[in-house]
Amino acid sequence: MRKNSASKVAVDSFDLQAGRKIAGKYEVLSLLGAGWEGEVYKIREIRTGIERAAKLFFPQRNPGNKTAKHYARKLHKLRQVPILIQYHTEEILVVRKMSITVLISEYVEGDLLSEFLKKFPGGRLHPYQALHLLYALTCGIKEIHLLNETHGDLHTDNIIVNRFGLEFDVKLLDLFNGSTPKTLTRQTDICELIRVFYDSLGGMKYYSKMPRTVKEICCGLKRSLILDRFRTISHLREHLESLDWSSDIY
Repeated sequence: MRKNSASKVAVDSFDLQAGRKIAGKYEVLSLLGAGWEGEVYKIREIRTGIERAAKLFFPQRNPGNKTAKHYARKLHKLRQVPILIQYHTEEILVVRKMSITVLISEYVEGDLLSEFLKKFPGGRLHPYQALHLLYALTCGIKEIHLLNETHGDLHTDNIIVNRFGLEFDVKLLDLFNGSTPKTLTRQTDICELIRVFYDSLGGMKYYSKMPRTVKEICCGLKRSLILDRFRTISHLREHLESLDWSSDIY
């Protein structure tokens, strides 16, 4: 913990231990992850035994509770979008004499994509698998964009792979809360989606040997080329749906 330039207490970690109670209703099980806004813990609802997730916001990232309120309202607005976690309620936890906002959401089983990829030879997917992953993510992001919202922070540590078989069942974590115009953020979502696709294929090390089908999507990760080819998320989805799956991806 340290003080920032505005002399407000800045928190780097809450370091909640297993067994810690939240609002007398939940019990902390383990830390799931941390980011710029705060930390996420796996918790158990005491009365029912149901596992949930709790996001705790660092106070310096949540002035006036604006960040948490925006995040909760955005998740509520997008509650019908299957690719997003479901928000439940807000609680307050006192940590080091500070009132910390806690958002309670559903807990999703699965692996972060960054960890999921390590299970495959070379830490990468076959192009056929990677295209299925990209398609699942594209369909989910399209639903978000259709509701005039954006994600804004897509990467392999913000994607949970719940199931993998004929198709991918994935969930997205976090939603970036920024002041960037939505048009630009929608474009960023498209570029970051393609970056996830590129990374799932092994990145730069393998890119030169990737089939033409892959390179036509990645466009060398050049933002201008990507956005010229895929002006909206719908264009990317239509491109994927019109691919010749018997071509060079095998």
